[in-house]
Amino acid sequence: MKEYSGTIVDIVSKTSFKGRLQVVNGRIINIEKCNDVDDLVILPGFVDSHIHIESSMLSPQNFAAEAVKHGTVAVVSDPHEIANVLGRKGVEYMINDAEESPLKFFFGAPSCVPATKFETSGAVLDAVEVEGLLKRDDIYFLSEMMNFPGVIYNDPDVDKKILAAKNSGKTIDGHGPGLSGAELAKYVGAGIETDHECFTYDEALEKIKLGMKIQIREGSAARNFESLNKLIDDFPEMVMLCSDDLHPDDLVKGHINLLIKRSLEKGLNLYNILRAVVFNPVKHYNIPVGMLQKGDPADMVIVNNLTELKIIKTIINGVEVFDKNRVLFEANKPEPTNTFYVNKVEKDSFKLKKEGGKAKVIEIIDGELVTRQRIISLKSNIKFIESDLAEDILKISVVNRYSAEKPSVGLIKGFGITKGGMVSTIAHDSHNIIVVGVDDSIMAELVGWAQQNKGGIAVHDGKKIIGIPLPIAGIISELSAIKVAEKYAALDHKIKELGSKLRAPFMTLSFMALLVIPELKIGNKGLFDVNTFGHTSIFID
Repeated sequence: MKEYSGTIVDIVSKTSFKGRLQVVNGRIINIEKCNDVDDLVILPGFVDSHIHIESSMLSPQNFAAEAVKHGTVAVVSDPHEIANVLGRKGVEYMINDAEESPLKFFFGAPSCVPATKFETSGAVLDAVEVEGLLKRDDIYFLSEMMNFPGVIYNDPDVDKKILAAKNSGKTIDGHGPGLSGAELAKYVGAGIETDHECFTYDEALEKIKLGMKIQIREGSAARNFESLNKLIDDFPEMVMLCSDDLHPDDLVKGHINLLIKRSLEKGLNLYNILRAVVFNPVKHYNIPVGMLQKGDPADMVIVNNLTELKIIKTIINGVEVFDKNRVLFEANKPEPTNTFYVNKVEKDSFKLKKEGGKAKVIEIIDGELVTRQRIISLKSNIKFIESDLAEDILKISVVNRYSAEKPSVGLIKGFGITKGGMVSTIAHDSHNIIVVGVDDSIMAELVGWAQQNKGGIAVHDGKKIIGIPLPIAGIISELSAIKVAEKYAALDHKIKELGSKLRAPFMTLSFMALLVIPELKIGNKGLFDVNTFGHTSIFID
């Protein structure tokens, strides 16, 4: 038997008291009030209610070895990214690797592989495949339904996936950025239960009134906590906290614990905060995570106090996995698995012939996944469009990594770099090669580096390329969180040396190919207008 004492925070009864609890065979067998206790606080372990592990560029085991340092005991994860590369095999890879870790991973069945029919992915999960996944006991929900037009207009394949989730008795995650009015009502009415894409209080309020639970997202690119944190006290039963996408340099600084601390600093109610990070996700997803109740799995965090919130111990199923700055388990080296077609690209592949007097430009909004469409006038005496560094307009291209195809080329404003460029095979959601650069030669060299390494992220400073190879599906490293974070921080520093003022340049780049987030994006088949949900020409006569 193990015994722990301190101030116990009970989120079910919404009370705190000095006491002891005993653990036998991984479960809490007794809780008693007493005064002779350690000067510590015992909390239920923290749950991230929506995250793509792949965006950390870490295997599940390496992710776990870092997350437990911050009091995380469980994550609700959508393996959508690796599924777009490897299909069902990718989902199984994540499940199998996660099983070797003490952290509790609860995976969903990806609903949108590919995310849309307007791009090329490495795999397809149709309704039959999704139904098969949903029948598994280790699949807990239907992952975010990004194809909201498919829901609204009753796409047969989408309808079948939703029906399969309902028949399996599993919840359905949503993804409805900016949806409102009748379209939102239709989306919610179809059975979509959550949304993590709100970036205004009013948007969240409309969705809550229709019965949706809101997951307040604070990731590496999209950060909505400041706009939405009041929901925690205003609608305590309807809110969860999540990361969605978290790069390694942010993960090593903290996880859900940082949101708890920020919430407390804002004066929000302790029990409402903890319900958002434990009670609500546990109940919503019906996952076996303890909440400091007698008979529960002993999933808990011991902290010094509720002001500093320093993590002293993290305990999962009664096993201490982190104690006083030491992780108490080893992460195994992951086995590489990948698919990568090398289609050699020359600098002439990025030529952009002028075909009109004006051009559409993707304009970045720092800290958001949404973009704006900007219209620029083109000089009459030019035949080919080049980057305009004075106006911060660069070429952007997506290169198909799964088959031979001419690269798509567009224009983007907001990266801020004045020399060099950057490339990534983390390009949501199909994970083709996405590249920006000040000239065609640099873009071609960066694409060549990505192909040679069969995936990775890299910066070209005008002279040489430095990067991080990602041999697992072209999106995940074999290295530990600390090592990946160090390398990633060096790349981030380098691209900012080249002029970028974006908070997270690589994360921003990775979302420029996500065709389900308004307003203007680019995929491997060309420029995409999300508002009309179709391809659009760069040029306007």
